[in-house]
Amino acid sequence: MIVQSPGRRTYEAEDFFIGPTTDIERMTVMEPGDLLTQIHVPATWANANFYYEKVRDRGSWDFQLVSVAAAFRMSGNTIEDARIAVNGVAPYPVRLQNVERLVRGTTGDEATQVAAGNLAVARNRPLARNDYKIPMMRNLVRRAVRSVSA
Repeated sequence: MIVQSPGRRTYEAEDFFIGPTTDIERMTVMEPGDLLTQIHVPATWANANFYYEKVRDRGSWDFQLVSVAAAFRMSGNTIEDARIAVNGVAPYPVRLQNVERLVRGTTGDEATQVAAGNLAVARNRPLARNDYKIPMMRNLVRRAVRSVSA
């Protein structure tokens, strides 16, 4: 991500979003007067299979309760590489690197889908009154992996 202000700064996506422990009033590293001018997607992901889904209360314009965004690079029917992130479950998007490692080298079959969903939520601790997000996140991750299964 490239941010313009008096100068030009470049950030990896993982470093762009910040949580409330860093600054309770901001969600990104951007300061007043900054402008996000570019998002760079590496060429290695140019022909990937992409998946996005959000669960919401009402219309498509609503904020998500939980969402998943995924990119899968395939070699035939095998997942060569994956990037999977969820949102609405923390103060910033969360990349699921453990799930990415799990699905690499698989076909995304049903057993992998179930394992990916379970691993995605394995260490989550819901807050009061939002435990309903756990099964949503599990199912969205399963559906993302299912999107590339043979």
